[in-house]
Amino acid sequence: MELLYSGKVREVYADGADIVLVASDRVSVYDVVLPNPIPDKGAILTQLSLWWFRQLADLIPNHVISATDVPAEWSGRAVRVRRLDMLPVECVVRGYITGSGWKEYLQHGTVSGVALPEGLQEGDRLPEPIFTPSTKAEVGHDEPIDFAAVVDLVGAETAEQVRDATLTVYRRGAELAAERGILVADTKLEFGRDAEGVLTLGDEVLTPDSSRFWSAAEWRPGHPPAPMDKQIVRDWAASVPGWDRTAPGPTMPDTIVAEARSRYVDIFQRLTGQTWAGHHPS
Repeated sequence: MELLYSGKVREVYADGADIVLVASDRVSVYDVVLPNPIPDKGAILTQLSLWWFRQLADLIPNHVISATDVPAEWSGRAVRVRRLDMLPVECVVRGYITGSGWKEYLQHGTVSGVALPEGLQEGDRLPEPIFTPSTKAEVGHDEPIDFAAVVDLVGAETAEQVRDATLTVYRRGAELAAERGILVADTKLEFGRDAEGVLTLGDEVLTPDSSRFWSAAEWRPGHPPAPMDKQIVRDWAASVPGWDRTAPGPTMPDTIVAEARSRYVDIFQRLTGQTWAGHHPS
């Protein structure tokens, strides 16, 4: 196999006509990979994505060929997928207002150019989920863009297709998660076109790395709950004295590693109803 790309968290290999995606246990914050990993993280992200692809299969095609036809040393954290011509857009959807969307709303009353009602509080549920795309930055941070910019990048027909697909996937995901006591505040999806030109869901889907999960029991309008994802790592990293958010990153204490792993395991178990045991759910 030929290594095509090594990212902050994943390696991408070519294997004949197929692609093999391998998720590592690395963790990045502020676009910097930290020195020590979170055990099982790569396998949890892979297995959770596979579970979601199955839940969404009737809504949109996905890129998965096989979760087992991969080299044995990557078993559990790799997946064989179809090659896609990926769209140059990060497809973000928000059902609640928080994070960077909240900051933009305070300044302009909008998120990615979408006008929102006055008087929203941080953590509020939006009247309807909104499509708030961003660029795909090779270096540095993705930048929010409006729908018109998506049209400029991919054309009007594809822009409408991908917006509708993003919202459809979010609504199904949010509905299934809510049944399990979890709110999907926002999430990021990636789409591409297969060899026949069919819009196809790729990458990972509705994981703690690509989504902001909240406990439904803790949610109150105006009071966003503590995140159930890797936010604990971001918060710790932001508090490290003297670190300027450039490489090399600081080494996580064992307590942060253990708590972060616990959150990944917990979200996997709550969403799927399966027990996590090592690299393979049981």
